[in-house]
Amino acid sequence: MDNPNYKSGFVAIVGRPNVGKSTFLNRVIGQKIAIMSNTAQTTRNKIQGIYTTDEAQIVFIDTPGVHKPKSKLGDYMVQSAMSALNEVDAVLFMVNAAEKRGAGDNFIIDRLKGIKAPVYLLINKIDQVKPDDLLPVMEQYQTALPWKAVYPISALEGNNVDELLSGLVAEMPHGPQYYPEDQVTDHPERFVVSELIREKIFMLTREEVPHSVAVEIESMKQKDEDHVHIEATIIVERPTQKGIMIGKGGSMLKKIGTMARQDIEHLLGSKVYLQLWVKVQPNWRDKASLLKSYGYRKDDL
Repeated sequence: MDNPNYKSGFVAIVGRPNVGKSTFLNRVIGQKIAIMSNTAQTTRNKIQGIYTTDEAQIVFIDTPGVHKPKSKLGDYMVQSAMSALNEVDAVLFMVNAAEKRGAGDNFIIDRLKGIKAPVYLLINKIDQVKPDDLLPVMEQYQTALPWKAVYPISALEGNNVDELLSGLVAEMPHGPQYYPEDQVTDHPERFVVSELIREKIFMLTREEVPHSVAVEIESMKQKDEDHVHIEATIIVERPTQKGIMIGKGGSMLKKIGTMARQDIEHLLGSKVYLQLWVKVQPNWRDKASLLKSYGYRKDDL
């Protein structure tokens, strides 16, 4: 990068589950790299999205929603979220405009008090509240921390997102372009493919099969110039969940496959043949060896 005025930096996004962090990241990057669901705690790993312009590059780190852990997987998710605050150039603390400040927000605010990076307050989902109701929400957080800036935004509609990006770029240090301009994430394609399949499972099964699902890509092969063959296993904890996942005559599994394939084809730019299996692995969320094999590694923290 020859431009001596070029700016680059790393920005962590933290917040309670389901405040819209993944929606925001996908909006900024311009395509889907983080899965979205109305189910809380959908994001399990730190997902890096890369925003690049002629003047700057910002690497956003989308973290799992911070919550009270109930399993080893839950512990991993919270550790993952909080570790993202180390060595970043800024932190975006996102809250939901349609919800009152709660214990989860206070927990995160307490953790943010100890970090050196500037913290921005993002009040998301302003499209869900009346303008007159926004001021009381802002007042709830006004004195909680010395915010670098406060941005009411709608990640879904795009309101004020460009203004936020301009503000962030202005504060980033001068530095190199870390990634090629056409790269939008540092995660391998296999990871994003597994996340897209997991998103469709959340979407179609809702609360019937909550957080006891993992997706393992068994193989991903380019068959020719225009076709990719993918084999993936959906892991659940109980036989009843396997039945729900397969559905009557295989109908649910077919729906999951059809919807996921469309997103994967968009991601890869190729025709995709997707084959799915379902496997029962009791209590996998509390078994360290299985967590590691499904992609949740302490080394990532």
